[in-house]
Amino acid sequence: MNSANNAAVVVGVDGSEPALRAVRLAATEAARRHRPLRVVHGFIWPLLHVPVSPAPGAPPGGGLRHGAEELVKAAVAEAEATVPGLSISGEIIDGEAAAVLVGESTTAALIVLGDRGLGGFSALVVGSVAVQVAAYADCPVLVARGAQRPDEPVLAAVDGSEASRVAADFAAETAVSRGVPLVAMHAYRHPGSSGPGDMQPLVYDEAKLHGEQERMLAGWLTGLTERHPTVRLTCRAVRGRTGSVLADASRAAQLVVVGGQGRGEVTGLLLGSVSQSLLHHAQCPVAVVRAPQ
Repeated sequence: MNSANNAAVVVGVDGSEPALRAVRLAATEAARRHRPLRVVHGFIWPLLHVPVSPAPGAPPGGGLRHGAEELVKAAVAEAEATVPGLSISGEIIDGEAAAVLVGESTTAALIVLGDRGLGGFSALVVGSVAVQVAAYADCPVLVARGAQRPDEPVLAAVDGSEASRVAADFAAETAVSRGVPLVAMHAYRHPGSSGPGDMQPLVYDEAKLHGEQERMLAGWLTGLTERHPTVRLTCRAVRGRTGSVLADASRAAQLVVVGGQGRGEVTGLLLGSVSQSLLHHAQCPVAVVRAPQ
């Protein structure tokens, strides 16, 4: 991730209401981080060889390029209204939206975008751009969705992987900067059976299993409080499917942070299954933090 002092928070826009929500969130994040905000629109039409200027004889204010300029201008105005005095710039970049934002991520402090949108930001359930950028960006990606709960804790998914360690550090930094507690959560499943071919459930001690999972979680977080001595940390081990457990817990969180890949996720997928689940079902904004390659 890029930590240069002049690295901007970048927000992708397409003129949709989810994109404007992302702009407001991005402006707030840029102010918190004392960084400039960069509003970017991926302008795909030149790649498709579609005329972008007004047709001959048409009013000079028409055409796709002018429309893109207007939506960027509106997004910049929204950011200025959200955080007056913030350093804000806007730019139209020729290219497909996800590719443009992934390119921006090499020099950005944070990429922010909506969970669905119009045109190049469209998809069936959650924006395909959000999934692609979260999978490939070189910096953390923040997806605006759900409710804003500024007094609730930051929630971090922890599973012992390197990706979750990096995500937990990001979550701790965020919690400290926002003055709220950090809840580190690990979801686990009960043992399935006593062996191959055995259809009988394995008999186990639920309390003992829970205690073991709590100790495992504490071990994974060794060093976190040393790196972030002012963080107010709570650890929770919860039995259930990881995606469902975190989505349910997100109802009482202001942000849920997850690594781009973790244990048990299919590495061939575009993005880890837990991350994808949260992008679809979380009830608050989601930050996806990939471990350095």
